[in-house]
Amino acid sequence: MSYDQALNAMRTSLDDLRHKRTTIEHFCQTWRAQANVLSALPARYDQVMEDLLGRLEAGSLFTEESCSFSQEDLQANLAVWLDKASQTLAVQS
Repeated sequence: MSYDQALNAMRTSLDDLRHKRTTIEHFCQTWRAQANVLSALPARYDQVMEDLLGRLEAGSLFTEESCSFSQEDLQANLAVWLDKASQTLAVQS
């Protein structure tokens, strides 16, 4: 799978999560499965992504928005992560 295809899969899954068409578990699996993108990015991208996904998973254990783990804020941060990853991969190409 090309970087563009992998990034598009990640964008689609984020959109699906925002519109409640997928579960957090499936969303996280989809993102973690994009090994080609993660291996092409600097290590800090993987660290940041795992931190955000971990918070998203922990926040899903609560029935309401937690002050520490706002689902909307985490999803917004993941969108920023995707934008930065796309830019980084474009520069490397």
